[in-house]
Amino acid sequence: MKKKVTLGIATLAAVTLALTACGGGSKGPEAAKAEGAGGDTSKLVQTDPKDVKDLDQGGTVTLPLGNIGPDFNNASNSGNSSDNRALLGPINEAYTNGCWTPTTQGDYVLDKNFCEDFKSEVKDGKQTVTIKINDKATWNDGTPIDWKTFENTWKVLNGSNKDFDIVDAGAYQYIDSVKAGASDKEVVVTLKRPTFPLFQIFDQLIHPKVNTPDVFNKGFSGNMHPEWMAGPFTVEKYDSAAQTVTAIPNDKWWGAKPVLNKIVFRQMEKSAQVAAFKNGEIDAITANSISLYKQVDGTKDSDVRRGQRLFAGGMNINAKSPALSDVAVRKAAFVAVDREAVRKVKFNGLNWEEPNTGSMMLLPFSKYYQDNWPVTEQGGDAAKKVLTDAGYKVDDKGYMAKDGKEVAFTVANFGDDPTNLAVAQTLQKQLQAGGMNVTIAQHGASEFGKVVGKRQFDISLSGYTVSADATQAVSQYYSTASDLNGLGNADLDKQIADLQSVADDAARNKAANAVEKSYLSQYFTLGTLFNGPEIAFVHKGLANYGPTLFANPTDTLVGDWTTLGWEKGSTHK
Repeated sequence: MKKKVTLGIATLAAVTLALTACGGGSKGPEAAKAEGAGGDTSKLVQTDPKDVKDLDQGGTVTLPLGNIGPDFNNASNSGNSSDNRALLGPINEAYTNGCWTPTTQGDYVLDKNFCEDFKSEVKDGKQTVTIKINDKATWNDGTPIDWKTFENTWKVLNGSNKDFDIVDAGAYQYIDSVKAGASDKEVVVTLKRPTFPLFQIFDQLIHPKVNTPDVFNKGFSGNMHPEWMAGPFTVEKYDSAAQTVTAIPNDKWWGAKPVLNKIVFRQMEKSAQVAAFKNGEIDAITANSISLYKQVDGTKDSDVRRGQRLFAGGMNINAKSPALSDVAVRKAAFVAVDREAVRKVKFNGLNWEEPNTGSMMLLPFSKYYQDNWPVTEQGGDAAKKVLTDAGYKVDDKGYMAKDGKEVAFTVANFGDDPTNLAVAQTLQKQLQAGGMNVTIAQHGASEFGKVVGKRQFDISLSGYTVSADATQAVSQYYSTASDLNGLGNADLDKQIADLQSVADDAARNKAANAVEKSYLSQYFTLGTLFNGPEIAFVHKGLANYGPTLFANPTDTLVGDWTTLGWEKGSTHK
């Protein structure tokens, strides 16, 4: 699964890693610390777990999203956002899970709604995977989910046809063939080389009709195509004017039946979410900043659930921007930033502590984590020296310039959360102290997918979702085939390709860390300023919702959409 982009300060969206934006009592949240290596991660999961027998059958849950659409193809660069993946969670499990579903601790088990068996062995000197598909598995339009679905998924995502605007070819590029086995419901996959971990193979399924670049790249723009999906819910209505999506139980679904009879997603700015949560229009809100926390704290009949946010980022640099095309300028930005000072603003009042983190791929509590931050110098003077050594001089405005061109660029901030704006302003001042003329480009949360997906920024306060294994992230971020900045090199590509064949998890992740450290020290594009907590306010009685650690393939606070529901006797339903 690929990493999704999320707003790092508002919230950025690993299984394609999703891009995401950065996003009680009167004294604020209880004190909490990020877990270090070997820490107890069980306390990072708070969902009010309940068996479905203890829940009322039926009811509605309404949840907010920062943006809905306009491109609903989560596998494409323009649709690669955590909000988009969240929306697909209940309605297209075939895509969000594929053959695999993660546990809270980051292990992967078979999603037997689709794949009943997944066997890897060596045949004739080649790694061969045999997959037994659930006989009942069917797309909403009646097309069987059989070996042809797997063949199409491979052909679309393997990167051989550059016209498909995919996020990352991942393990699909190492597949040699996909064929029918003993029946159409058995798939035999032959790989060109040993490929690990196994869970990155067919962790998403794509309908056979999504088989041309035109359909893949453009067909989901303003059109959800629920007929090409498969999940416990299906789309009842997409209202593009009101920016809402209503999902109801799917009568074609063969798996466990959902508890709820309706899920409503609404596109809303954070300020609107606060009012909507207080008056009962929505049933949950994340409040990862003190400004939001204070506004919703004390809401009648509400609970707060806390955990670790699966996020890394904060400084997403667009090296294709003319203002940041010089690697010396990007390095100077890394040197100028004071991560501790940024975190103090970001987590002010939340009583959340975490050390400097130096990885986009792994969280500090991971047994595979390594600090790969590429510079040891810090501060404005040190940043100016980097630029001076590269031939820049102070101009009459006090900024660094070269050949008559001033170092000037913008920092993109999304949404209306005042804490996020304060973080943007803090970063702005730090970069200005380093001789860079930096202004803030303010955007609505609903613009995130467009601005970041289409790379219409200089530096974006955003980042990516984080998984428990670095194998997919290292390929998505640092290989020349998928690096959105067009950087990387042949040596790193070889290292990335070679580590995919390492069966030992620890050795493979160690090799991934070596790639990240080398890449960042050469190119300076992805700067992890913070990870952060996940704090959710929910209306009392909402069960099986909250920080789930790694058990959230849909990049939401829901592990299993069929068990989401209201406790018996709850008034919010």
